[in-house]
Formats: sequence, C-alpha cells, structure tokens
Amino acid sequence: MKQTWEPSQDGVLVLPSGRTIRGRGLHYPVPDGPLPEFGLYLLGKQPPRVDWESRWLRWPDLRLPVDQPDALDAFREAWRRSETERVEVACWRGIGRTGTALACIAILDGVPPRQAVAYVRRLYHRRTVETPWQRLYVARFRAPARPDGQPGPAA
Repeated sequence: MKQTWEPSQDGVLVLPSGRTIRGRGLHYPVPDGPLPEFGLYLLGKQPPRVDWESRWLRWPDLRLPVDQPDALDAFREAWRRSETERVEVACWRGIGRTGTALACIAILDGVPPRQAVAYVRRLYHRRTVETPWQRLYVARFRAPARPDGQPGPAA
C-alpha cells in the first residue's frame, strides 16, 4: 500500500476506515510536505492549474454542487483513490464547500449522515459546513446501494 497523508498533518481528516484525505483552502499556499497525487477542487470557476492529477467540481461559493450526479461521482473517486493516494479536497477558503464534500465522503466511508457534519467539525475544522443548505445536503446525502445491495461508494 502506498503512503497516504500523515494523520498529524494540518487539514488531514482520518476516516473511520483509516483512509486519510486532506482538506485545504486554495487561497493559502500549498502546505509543506508531500504534494497531493489527486485533487478535487470545488469552485464556481475553473481552478488554478496544479502539477498533479485533478478534477474540478463546479460548486459556487456558499451554495451546493451544480451537478448532483457529478458530485457523487467526484466524492466516490476521491474516497476510492484515498486508499492508496494522497488526495486533497479544496475550495477557496477550505471551510464550507470543502467541509461539505468531506462530510459526504465520510458518509461513503460509513459515518451515518446525521453524524457526518459533527464528525468533520470535530476532526477537520470546527466551523465547516457553513450554510443551512450545506448541512441539509449532508443530512440527506445517500450513496446509492452497491450491486450486492449494501449501501456504499461502489460504482
């Protein structure tokens, strides 16, 4: 298994499975240490170019993702890749959209939807998931069932 993020690094969220994902704000410099291998960027306009593989999810500030199926696919990709790669999820400040995405990814990893916001606030950033509609989005987020009938991120 490849090395992923060190749990003690700034912005690193440890999921129940032990997978790690780094959240951050693109407004700030890239933190010291290893670079991401994959980035999921949550912005209303095209993100800045990076030297690693990345994906853009159109998501205006203080709102919700523009394309819901694309959002689910992006969260699944970040979750899947985090098993063996250094994955970061980022918006402009690294709080609202980033925290909302991390909460949805935590749900894919097994955190109950009603506990996901508290989980991410406790382990990532205390003010994350900023708006009432972001909190509602997380509370209602459900990953479609896997082919074996179990809930989860398969697909």
